[in-house]
Amino acid sequence: MMAPLALAAAYALDSAFGEPPNRLHPVAWMGSVITRARRWALGSDETRAGRWGQLARGAVVALAIPAAFAVAAHVLVGALGPSTWLGAVGTALLLKPMFAVRALRDAAYAVRDALERGDLASARRGLGSLCSRKADDLEHEALVAATVESIAENISDSVVAPLLFFACFGLEGAVFYRAVNTLDAMMGYHGHLEYAGKAAARLDDLANLVPARFTAWLLLLAGALTGARVGRGIAILRRDGSRTESPNAGWPMATMAGLLGVRLTKAGHYALGDAVHALAPSHITAAWRIASLAAFGSLVTSALLSRYLHG
Repeated sequence: MMAPLALAAAYALDSAFGEPPNRLHPVAWMGSVITRARRWALGSDETRAGRWGQLARGAVVALAIPAAFAVAAHVLVGALGPSTWLGAVGTALLLKPMFAVRALRDAAYAVRDALERGDLASARRGLGSLCSRKADDLEHEALVAATVESIAENISDSVVAPLLFFACFGLEGAVFYRAVNTLDAMMGYHGHLEYAGKAAARLDDLANLVPARFTAWLLLLAGALTGARVGRGIAILRRDGSRTESPNAGWPMATMAGLLGVRLTKAGHYALGDAVHALAPSHITAAWRIASLAAFGSLVTSALLSRYLHG
């Protein structure tokens, strides 16, 4: 019973306080470790690893860092007593930084509010909190599209997935997932990280295989509750869900495009949905309304699953 209680407490902490400061944030610690490991995986100027060397080093990094943080979480919770109230409190405090609902909403609304003021510069800067897309040349509708896409993708990566991993594998699972996802965010790119980051990218693809698809169905359920066109959401999911380079991101993004009746485009990469409506800042509000309900659905589902699996 302690695991579902810890999960609910962590969610309440997120709603009340959002993210802890960076100096106390385990994901920031992961980022610091990954920055050093990334340099090692690439090799120094004198000893720059070749293609196969970068692949091998990248695989070591992709497995060792998530495992190390998961072991650390296991030791900490074990020391507190996993079946005690103290253990539940410790689990809640450590679980909270593994997902982010309030921060996602605040970042999305910052872009929306800037667009409503006509402040494109602030909207472009704000998009940087949601995704790594270069926003310098994005205009009004492209900024709305990128924000809606980020809400849909991040509700899967940043909320549904870590909660599901917690439900199935405990705090260690949530920490492992968050480290894998952070590795992908920092190393899973083409270009000079192509080989060093390949293992991290593939591991993240594997970790999100089930959560992304589960998120799509949660979004459809949430869409039904908010009066969105669920039939259109299913049709666009079936038609466009596999059009992204990622095997997972297209599922929640295409579903959201269908529910809202908008076309979400990333130039040179994909176009999801049909332009039934012109993109407007109000679609960010509508997307968040659906996504937040889906996030709550994942909380309830994960709590029930955790209760079933761990008692």
